[in-house]
Amino acid sequence: MITHQHQYDTLLCHYSNPSEATLLLRQYRPYFELIPSLRRPSESLISVPMPVVKLANARDHQNHIQLSCDLAVLMCDPDWKVKTGREIFLFIHRPGEDFSAMLQRWRQVEMVLGDEYYWLLPWRYRDLLGDKGEFHYPLFVTLDYTPERIKRGLDGASLPFVEAEVPDLDTPTSVPISEGSIPES
Repeated sequence: MITHQHQYDTLLCHYSNPSEATLLLRQYRPYFELIPSLRRPSESLISVPMPVVKLANARDHQNHIQLSCDLAVLMCDPDWKVKTGREIFLFIHRPGEDFSAMLQRWRQVEMVLGDEYYWLLPWRYRDLLGDKGEFHYPLFVTLDYTPERIKRGLDGASLPFVEAEVPDLDTPTSVPISEGSIPES
């Protein structure tokens, strides 16, 4: 039996891959069209799970903040290897989360991103300039366990959302080696 938490975690793992994040954006055309190169989408996106930013002008000693979104999808020019300034923030509906909590997470991200900030990017993108984005776009992801009232709330608040199907990532894709057999070199 698959639990709601398992579904949430599976989607978080799934969309951490830029290719899969591209497929998600395809479901919401205005954001899909933001991808700099559709011929090279994996080079045009950086998918950052549980993102952290560094505030340039921290008012207190806490200058590193984990954003309350699940993933940040940053657009990059694949030729120049620079961020384009367009940033999409994914909010996957968490088990037991109500509309007000989901909306609160987006508002909190908006407040943090109102200040000057820099991205703490994955090691692979260490050479990329991680400065503040110019445009911030939310995308809410609902699942089969998401109550209809939350979908109506998102629609009523004019917030974009897509309904995701949870892929089965736990199915082995290779044939396991039977016990006692020796793999060929």
